[in-house]
Amino acid sequence: QVQLVESGGELVQAGGSLRLSCAVSGRTFSNVAMGWFRQAPGKEREFVAATIWTADSTYYADSVKGRFTISGDNAKNTMYLQMNSLKPADSAVYYCAAGRSVIPRMPRTYEYWGRGTQVTVSS
Repeated sequence: QVQLVESGGELVQAGGSLRLSCAVSGRTFSNVAMGWFRQAPGKEREFVAATIWTADSTYYADSVKGRFTISGDNAKNTMYLQMNSLKPADSAVYYCAAGRSVIPRMPRTYEYWGRGTQVTVSS
């Protein structure tokens, strides 16, 4: 059983930066595909970024491209999302997800989910 635990969300001013972490247990994270999704109140969960470690491929939503970077630390079995130049529109609960065979931008193809971490960007 894979468990994912997100951390790092907090209140930040527009233009600031945050780094979210997703700690993975139960499986070596480099053997699965992993992604970040977010959900704002009243909105559907939306894709943010994903990576397929074995293919060395990364994917980003157009809204975050050039501002967010997904990365991982094998030794710590942890995935990160570096978020720069944050905007109020980035405010949401951010979820970490993992799966063995995913379509990166499609949340229903991921098998495992964390509980989320709140990011709030003030104007």
